[in-house]
Amino acid sequence: MQAPPSQAITSRIRVLAGYVLLLGIGIAVFLFIRHAGAGLVAPTDGARHAFGGATKAKSDALPHVLLALVVILVVSRALGWAFHKIKQPAVIGEVIAGICLGPSLLGHFAPQISSFVLPDSIAPSLGVIAQVGVVLFMFLVGLELDTSVLGRQSHTTLFISHASIIVPFVLGGGAALWVYPMLGTSDVPFVVFALFMGVSMSVTAFPVLARILTDRGLQRTRLGVIALSCAAIDDVTAWCLLAFVVSVATSHSGHGSILEGTLPTVGLTIAYGLFVVFVVRPLIVRAARRLDLAPSIGKGAVTSMFAALLVSALVTEWIGVHALFGAFLLGAVVPHESRLARELTAKLEDVVTILFLPAFFAYTGMRTEIGLVSGASAWIVCGVLVVIACLGKVGGSAIAARAVGLDWRSALQIGLLMNTRGLMALIVLNVGLDLGVLSPKLFAMLVVMALVTTFATAPGLELLGAPADDEEGVPGLL
Repeated sequence: MQAPPSQAITSRIRVLAGYVLLLGIGIAVFLFIRHAGAGLVAPTDGARHAFGGATKAKSDALPHVLLALVVILVVSRALGWAFHKIKQPAVIGEVIAGICLGPSLLGHFAPQISSFVLPDSIAPSLGVIAQVGVVLFMFLVGLELDTSVLGRQSHTTLFISHASIIVPFVLGGGAALWVYPMLGTSDVPFVVFALFMGVSMSVTAFPVLARILTDRGLQRTRLGVIALSCAAIDDVTAWCLLAFVVSVATSHSGHGSILEGTLPTVGLTIAYGLFVVFVVRPLIVRAARRLDLAPSIGKGAVTSMFAALLVSALVTEWIGVHALFGAFLLGAVVPHESRLARELTAKLEDVVTILFLPAFFAYTGMRTEIGLVSGASAWIVCGVLVVIACLGKVGGSAIAARAVGLDWRSALQIGLLMNTRGLMALIVLNVGLDLGVLSPKLFAMLVVMALVTTFATAPGLELLGAPADDEEGVPGLL
């Protein structure tokens, strides 16, 4: 039964009066507290003053970081959209956006605007955001990796995949013989330098490759299935290689045998990998099966997975093989088709791809100075590195594919797809730059190599035409 209008009005007046009275009492009490504390003097404490200064510095940096993120988001999305329109992966536009915002373009032609939008003072903050973004992205890559495919591979597909790693790795190591005296440093042993050159040449960007195939509707054709399977094997192999190379680089102390310093790190890495596969994975699989039958996935399960992600990243960082390896490893042991994997992907994908990855590209752009590659001789070196990278990936994959029975057109299409390096190469290169293995000049050259090889994939596929066989799957190869 509704109250009469007069009673409703009276009730509202009472509520309003009570609110005004409560607000008035609160203000009066605070004014009294303020008056009572006006004469108080706190003891002088140097630590407190230092803390206050640090807090102010952080608060001063925050507006710059927020402004930088806004600019990064707008520019990266705009260039990503533009490149998508010309049938290129959007990630290429986002990478170029990061380079354009760095010293290579904006910093060169408009240094005042560059220092306002991306001042050097925010580089540490942006670097932390970028590193967190890479860790989360590698977890997503692991979630999207169908590890069951790895167990179904025939010797032919394994042969193609391993050829697409071994050949460019060897060519990259061989190129180090020529590049090390010019662009290396005496602080870095040649073997570490050669290993990093090999890994940077042999990596394939599985997510970018998958996006190219999906955009063209090729993901379920013979070409698409073989390429995705090879790229999945490449991912696992390349990150294991990177973990080994980083362990070699971080354990080098400048004296004694590199192998002696590397063995503990490699041993701990293998032990942790076995622990995740044989102890953590069964627990996650069991939990994922229960969650598949549950009405919904609660916050507790998601919180537990995020905590496990951070712990895994922390463990591999402590071991000395970089946090991204731990994140990838944990993501890879989550059942690919489970409800848990889909839920985690849905919660992470947008924020990682829209916010964190552009921040990583911008951070990479701040560290990439294309101007360092100046003069004909430097650009010749850069061009030769691009050619070596293409010969290794395209040539190695295509010859292997042809050897197991594919026609030359399909073999070359496989090679072009495996030559897509994209974001994965940038992650490897940033690790090399952080460790001091790569000089800024060589870093810039290899960034150009990663961009050119990825950019060439779509036009190359267009030039070769439609796949020779559009049937779904190939029992003889998979």
